[in-house]
Amino acid sequence: MFELIKKRTKNVKNEFTSGITVGSFIRDGGGEGLKGGLPVFQSQLFTLIPWNFATLKFIFPYAFILAGIGIMFMVVIGTFAWSSLRIMHKIPKSDALVLVCVSVLTVTFDLAVAVFIGIIMSALVFSWENALRIRARKRIKQDGTKVYEIWGPLFFGSTQMFVSKFDVKGDPENVEIDFMESRVSDYSGIEAISGIVEKYEKQGKKITLKHLSTDCKKLLNKSDEKYRSIILEEIDEPRYYVVADPNSFHESSTKA
Repeated sequence: MFELIKKRTKNVKNEFTSGITVGSFIRDGGGEGLKGGLPVFQSQLFTLIPWNFATLKFIFPYAFILAGIGIMFMVVIGTFAWSSLRIMHKIPKSDALVLVCVSVLTVTFDLAVAVFIGIIMSALVFSWENALRIRARKRIKQDGTKVYEIWGPLFFGSTQMFVSKFDVKGDPENVEIDFMESRVSDYSGIEAISGIVEKYEKQGKKITLKHLSTDCKKLLNKSDEKYRSIILEEIDEPRYYVVADPNSFHESSTKA
């Protein structure tokens, strides 16, 4: 019995150091039979267990990595909106392109990179679409003044489209640009307005600007004093109210 325990201890020690199999351990247990050793069926059972501890020491550090990869795959499968694949042909092409790119980049690199690229693509698409939305309605007053009613945001992406709306050479002597339905969003828009004013002045024509925002007026007046005569100040600006009590609103508007 003492000899069997000694052999077992030595085999376990060898497994942790050299990776030698425990064949003698199994044989000793099986050979003892019912005389205090392992039964035959238990010896056969031990042959199915990976007793090579040196191999286990090599695999064990990677077990957590493999488990993490498996968990992430299950998270992706569970959180991905598979229904979006069915509506791919119904959504705008730009949104579909962003969706496909973000999905591919997530698998290729990681989620952070995919989200960053997706935000950039969405911002570029938004700028492009807003650049195409700027419009200019044209009409002639009874005194012969041509009016350009600008509609849409005026920013760095729409300045070229804005400039292309004007016919400097073909317009009459008096021109009026109305920004009632437009908003100048950045300094590029102000530069575009200044460029249009200079073009009309070179042709010897009078130009007037209406319904510019307060910030835009300040910047234009600061850049050149001539804009104080070009920008119309004393005009009826639109005023909007949130009606909570119609009666009180009627009273306040009557007093005004």
